[in-house]
This record gives sequence, structure tokens and C-alpha cells, in this order.
Amino acid sequence: MCLGKSKAQDVQYSKDSSVMAVNNTVTIANSNYAADVKRPSPYKTSWRKDGWITLGLIGVNAGGLYLIQNKKDLTPAQLAMKSRDDVPSFDRGNVGYFDEKANDASYIPFYASFAWPVAMMLIDGDQTRNFGQVLGMYVETMAVAGAMYTMAAGTVNRSRPLVYSNDAPVGTRMSKNSQRSFFAGHTAATAASTFFTAKVFSDMNPDSKLKPVVWVVAAAVPALVGYYRYKAGQHFLSDNILGYGLGAATGILIPHWHKVKKSDRLSIYPGFGPNYQGLAMVYKIR
Repeated sequence: MCLGKSKAQDVQYSKDSSVMAVNNTVTIANSNYAADVKRPSPYKTSWRKDGWITLGLIGVNAGGLYLIQNKKDLTPAQLAMKSRDDVPSFDRGNVGYFDEKANDASYIPFYASFAWPVAMMLIDGDQTRNFGQVLGMYVETMAVAGAMYTMAAGTVNRSRPLVYSNDAPVGTRMSKNSQRSFFAGHTAATAASTFFTAKVFSDMNPDSKLKPVVWVVAAAVPALVGYYRYKAGQHFLSDNILGYGLGAATGILIPHWHKVKKSDRLSIYPGFGPNYQGLAMVYKIR
């Protein structure tokens, strides 16, 4: 932020401020010099560039969903040939699991994870002032997570753990929906949403004491979803681990890639006023 006056001594600033004077132009370099100064967004986005990327990702999602819809049910003969021995040893812990209550329970934290970032955009002042920018990055993040999942689920045939259960209805075991265990989409989407929220909150509020709490919640919610999906016989352990990792990475990296680079923080431009002229140098600190 730049403040120019004919007399530099008239400028009031706090002890934490850094002041640079060039030809009677005074620049306050530290954004914390006054409590009412609105901090600049730590992100740089382009509606045109990011918009086209998001639209492309939505197209990939549509293609993945088309592949999912065209998957085939198991035949009775194929179902009869299913054996736990076909499952890798590290994934046999929940072979044959089938729990409808656990499946229903998984949707509670799953849906809550989508409400959390929107709530933060409305509660956190910095995010509210940059609502459109943060929302755009969130949509892009979820589009990336969705594209990875739909393409994997549409092209990889892996039966869910419940397919090996004698307690699950035969129709459910043979259904094409039960042949897309790889990878855990609910866990991935939840992780993408919660880790995005934690990353943006941390970037927008670098000095907040709530950051550890936000990150703990971000890590715990998708883990809970993964636990219920595992218990329900919807996904194997490796499906959940992969989904968790991909979702978390997406939630963190998309905002990180949009952060303002150091080279973009320094601005030098001419400054003119009734009683002064010179150059103003501004460095954004976030």
C-alpha cells in the first residue's frame, strides 16, 4: 500500500511497519501497519484460464461417468468364481464385509465436508472478500478430484469387498455398481474438500491460532468416511488409502499452484500528487 505526502514526518505508522521513501513518496511495506488494512489475497487466478481448465475437467468427469454407466454387471458364473484368494493379502482384512448402516453413516461426514468450505467462505472475512476467487478454486479442486475418480472407476474393474459376502443380496453383488471398488471416491472427494479448506484458511490467516484445529479436522473427516466405507464393504484398505492421498494432495496443491509468486509481489510505479512526484515501490507480504 502506498501513502504519499509532502512531509514524510506527517505519516504515522506502527513499530512493526517498514517505511521506504523515494523522492518524497512514502511506501508502507508491511500490511500490518494498521488494523483496518485489508490484506491482499495470497492467490492469483484468471477467470479465463481457470474457467477453461475447469470446463475441460467437467468434460473429463462427464466422460468418466459415461464409462461408469456402461460397465457390465457380473454374470452368475462370474460371481460363482469370486474367491478371497483373488484379493491381495494386504486387502483381505474386510473381504466379505457388508454393513448397510455403516454405508449410510458414511454419507454424514461426506456431505458435511462440502458444507464446511462454503461456511468458511462466509465466516472468514478474508475469504468473504475474495469469495468468487476462493469458490472458483474450490470448484476447480473438486473437478480435478472428480476427474481422477470417474476415469479410474470407469476403466478399472475391481469388485467391492461386499461381492465376496454371502450376506449381501445377490443382485447387489452382481451389480455393476459393485464392480468399481477402485478407488474410494467418497474418501477422495471428502479429503479434497477438507484439505482445500484447511489450506486456504492457513494461507488467508497465516497467524491464526486456529490453524492446528482446522488441519486436524481436515485430516479426521475423510479418515472417518474411509473407515465407514471400509466397514460397509464398499472399499478395500488400499482403495481408501489411495483415495485419501489423492484427495488430500488435490485439496492442497490446487490452491498452492495459485499462490502469488514472489516475483509478482514487487511493484514499482510512478507516483504523483499536488506537492510531490517520484516512484512508489510496493511489496506485498503474505
